[in-house]
Amino acid sequence: MSVEVLVGTQWGDEGKGKLIDVLTRDIDMVVRFQGGNNAGHTVEIGKEKYVLHLVPSGIFRPGIACVIGNGLVVDPVSLMEEMQELAGRGLDISVIELSSKSQLIFQYHKEMDTIRETQCPGDKKIGTTKRGIGPAYADKAGRIGIRGSELTNPPGLEKLFREQAAAYNKLFREAGVRELNIDAEWLRVKAAAEYLAPFVKDTVLSVNRAIKAGKRILCEGAQGMWLDIDHGTYPYVTSSNTTAGGACTGAGIAPRHIGTVWGVMKAYTTRVGEGPFPTELFDQTGEELRQAGGEFGATTGRPRRCGWFDAVASAYSCMVNGVSKLAVTKLDVLDELSEIKICTTYEIDGKTTADMTVSAHVLAKAKPVYETMPGWECSTAEVRKWDDLPENARKYLKRMAELVDSEIAIISVGPKREQTFSV
Repeated sequence: MSVEVLVGTQWGDEGKGKLIDVLTRDIDMVVRFQGGNNAGHTVEIGKEKYVLHLVPSGIFRPGIACVIGNGLVVDPVSLMEEMQELAGRGLDISVIELSSKSQLIFQYHKEMDTIRETQCPGDKKIGTTKRGIGPAYADKAGRIGIRGSELTNPPGLEKLFREQAAAYNKLFREAGVRELNIDAEWLRVKAAAEYLAPFVKDTVLSVNRAIKAGKRILCEGAQGMWLDIDHGTYPYVTSSNTTAGGACTGAGIAPRHIGTVWGVMKAYTTRVGEGPFPTELFDQTGEELRQAGGEFGATTGRPRRCGWFDAVASAYSCMVNGVSKLAVTKLDVLDELSEIKICTTYEIDGKTTADMTVSAHVLAKAKPVYETMPGWECSTAEVRKWDDLPENARKYLKRMAELVDSEIAIISVGPKREQTFSV
């Protein structure tokens, strides 16, 4: 089986972009299968730092095909700007393909996203990035969205865009908020369409032809398991399937072709946005993790909520995704701690359970039950082999793997490409 899938096992921001960059040493094609430019993948190569939002992380390896799959919602103006920046930094963007079946995001989606979030009562806010993701997926489900194929048909695109923009303007007018300047917005969309049209392809054909030819393919997810629209901590989730199964629908790949499923997890846990987070730390330790880990959103700059590693949530995630290999990132962030905690069970309404609950109101009551392990109190940043890790670091990693019933295959001890090694 020539297809591998890489997913986040927590609430996103696990370092998937960096792992994809490392894994693509042996890959011919990278396929992004869900989400939009609400996610950011950060990759550091030498002295250069890149933040990707829609372009697959394989772009940094010469000759690798980079596919933006049908499962995405794509802001054409943002994608154009991202591709122009990459080209300006010397990267070959001719390897990019944009699915003709992807859904397009326009300014009216972003305005609607902002309105819904700002008008929600405080306890109902989702913590959206206001990038228009939810409204665009809603239009897709409502069968009124505009697909990537229209980028190659300017007259048809303009007609559809103006109709939809006018419909949204009616909603804005009724809500008493500012309407869009449709003419001005169309000029921005038109420029993006002209730029992107040569990249639009039926990527389902591209991917399956590559599979038939024996090419090695890596499917790249965004966000993480606990933001999945079906399996996550609903309603505090994104609007797409972030789990491994989403690779089948979001890239057009039959399940029989999928072999290895990589699960990426931090050595601790973070979350952006609203929603329950049982192991969240509100003390100095939480702030130390945030600062040491640079825990600020790649897309929004928002500070991430930080907490201890949650084995209950991670074990459930590994089960749903069928994770066969683990990649543990940011181990180095724990280097200075004298002791480290792992959440092994929850206490809910006086009862202890090792089973995850995805009911937000129940999870909000969960009290983490911790197991404490000694830290290693020395730097791991220069370590490049398992045997060179401090003994307590190895014990901690083994305990993580045992609790989530998966095998650790890759460890990362820093943000740079060379700070990642196989076990």
